[in-house]
Amino acid sequence: MPTELPPLTASVARFASATRFDDLPGDVRTLSKSAVLDCLAVAFAGCVAEGSVLLRRHLAKFGFPRDASVIGSDMRLPAQFAALANGNSMHSDDYDDTHNPSRIHPSASVAAALFAAAEAADASGRDVLTAFNVGVEASCKISIATAGGHYSRGFHSSGTISTYGAAAAVCNVRHLDQATTLAALGIAGSQSAGVRENFGTMTKPLHAGRAGESGVMAADLAASGFTSSPTILEGERGFFAAYSDIFDAKVILDTLGKPWTFATEASIGIKPFPSGRLTHPGMCELEKIVRAHDIKPAEVECIHVRTNRQLPGNLTYHAPRTGLEGKFSMEFCLASILVVRRAGLAEFTDEFVNRADVQDAISKIDYTCYSDEEAAANKYPLLTTFLEVVLKDGRRFAGRADFARRR
Repeated sequence: MPTELPPLTASVARFASATRFDDLPGDVRTLSKSAVLDCLAVAFAGCVAEGSVLLRRHLAKFGFPRDASVIGSDMRLPAQFAALANGNSMHSDDYDDTHNPSRIHPSASVAAALFAAAEAADASGRDVLTAFNVGVEASCKISIATAGGHYSRGFHSSGTISTYGAAAAVCNVRHLDQATTLAALGIAGSQSAGVRENFGTMTKPLHAGRAGESGVMAADLAASGFTSSPTILEGERGFFAAYSDIFDAKVILDTLGKPWTFATEASIGIKPFPSGRLTHPGMCELEKIVRAHDIKPAEVECIHVRTNRQLPGNLTYHAPRTGLEGKFSMEFCLASILVVRRAGLAEFTDEFVNRADVQDAISKIDYTCYSDEEAAANKYPLLTTFLEVVLKDGRRFAGRADFARRR
């Protein structure tokens, strides 16, 4: 890694502190409003998850001042802990939005931090929308800059990199200057955490909550005069050196707001199912095939599914026994579509996963991968998924999906 790099952290700080509402194009404002509403919706859904309830029960022990709202409850907490609870709820069902190029859930941590900080600061709607875009932009572009190297090492980008986005958003909504924002980013860098080994457990949603909490705390400390490294991203012992094998500095230097993430073709996508996004193309394609041919589970001999070799690294549960494990199981997600032709919140429960007919359907799923050579030769997008449904009477129905599209 080069010893001298451009001032990447300072570039993010300058962008975060200088951006105002008038800098947002009209399409960016419109698309990001939908994302903000989606964050609220998934928070109300996720606040009843067992992990969310346990976390609120834990936070209630401390008798904190009542500064900011905790969604789905009558609790009020200091902003950083409200961000922790709300970020956890937003990610609890794995229903929050995703951004394929950055391999990140961009909105939850940023929104959780921002809602809490904005409420405490009595910020305007324009200020909130501006700061939300600033935070999402910082998260996505920092993540894209790692070119997948960070994620492939086992880090959960939605927990690690979103810490920077959350800090940037809070600094923006509070109108903190560039120097203070730079300090907040440095503080956020030492709070950046989350590993993918915890996928399929209550701890995965906690990553999003902790990123939001850390973003608020970083801004609070920086505003009080707390110091940190001004080169937390590019430094010799900084984030890119420690957390990723490779990175592209130009992504940060040249593309912050140029174009905005919400304005690109590969924009942030609201999820059709409350499960890992890697399962969604296959689920949508199977739903289309099953409905088009009115296929019943008893008619199916087997279902062959093939994906990129990178996907099973997250879809690790081939014989799931809990709803949380089912979110990261290609076999269960397809089985749910086959058995009941849907996969919503009611299906990602321990009871449904363990139903005899669902477990029987899981046993019919043959999950393999195509080779890297085939993917490269045919220029498959990362999520390209091939399905073949084989019926007991010999009929076969095949399909391909490159992204998620509901019927």
